[in-house]
Amino acid sequence: MSQLTLGLPGQVTVSVVVPCRNEARHIRPFLDSLCHQKLDGVEWEVIIADGMSDDGTREVLDGYRRHQGRLRMIDNPGRIVSSGLNAAIRAARGDVIVRMDAHTEYAPDYIRRCLEVLERTGADNVGGPPRVKADTFLLRALGAAYHSPFAVGGSRSHDINYEGYVDSVFYGCWRKSTLLRLGLFDEALVRNQDDELNLRLTRFGGKVWQSPGIVSWYRPRTTFASLFRQYLQYGFWKVAVIRKHGRPASWRHLVPGAFVLVHFALLLSVSLAAISGQHALLRFSATAWVCSAGLYALACLAGALVGARRSAWAVFPVLPLLFATYHISYGAGFLAGLVYWPLMGSQTSPPARLFTEITR
Repeated sequence: MSQLTLGLPGQVTVSVVVPCRNEARHIRPFLDSLCHQKLDGVEWEVIIADGMSDDGTREVLDGYRRHQGRLRMIDNPGRIVSSGLNAAIRAARGDVIVRMDAHTEYAPDYIRRCLEVLERTGADNVGGPPRVKADTFLLRALGAAYHSPFAVGGSRSHDINYEGYVDSVFYGCWRKSTLLRLGLFDEALVRNQDDELNLRLTRFGGKVWQSPGIVSWYRPRTTFASLFRQYLQYGFWKVAVIRKHGRPASWRHLVPGAFVLVHFALLLSVSLAAISGQHALLRFSATAWVCSAGLYALACLAGALVGARRSAWAVFPVLPLLFATYHISYGAGFLAGLVYWPLMGSQTSPPARLFTEITR
């Protein structure tokens, strides 16, 4: 692939692509951080694909667009992230595509760092691990959980200090030619479209690189219920990605589903044994479940100790609950996907709103 030359004006053009829908509460801080990018000598544009917002988002975008000539807004009638990204990429004039998100704020040198890492490493996709924007107690706890290896299965993309090759990065920065060669994002996926694109890229011999010097701050879900639903959807759509490619990107993606399945089977066995009066099976199943649940509780406490020591001891009591929320929701969604996709995946009707409606 051709190398970028950042030292001379006009050698590289950049298109920032942003999918959004109903982001009136969050989009101003994002736009402010975007407008303050330090890109002297680089020609760049911003294309925001709006999923037909009806909460005032479009009015906010219009206000910024009047003062920022490089900002363009296009419609995304598909109303999901993958269709919005594809529409923006097709409309982009830049040699390099930088993907951004409306729930994230970016360091002033974010885009320039992406370009420098893309050139320095020769990778096909580069990005940085997002920090959590933690301005409340729960968000501080979420940040500690989000960066905990125990919560995310040791994924390096959640490690804010890791630099090197990874399976996937958040958001991403590519040469446009790379995305066109891959066929852009899969618009059949409501979730996990980034992971699927990176899986396609690496299976074709491409490289994905993470650099902690590419800095951003992500605003996660602010309630247990919204976090549970988010990861329920991640697990559900992960099955669609695995079915498409015939294998998981990492075996760690299977662990939460196996965890939930084992506990469900043991509790079902306890219930059936109690109803049927099979006392030996009841004792065995109950003992097995108590031991399994006890070991998991101890693991959660150990993970919480490590996470609180790295973050703040005040969040320790909340971390085990957050770990359980991550694992159970993802695992339950994965099992739902194992049932749905083989039986209903070929149907024209989409999955239930529980698995398709993206909410904050």
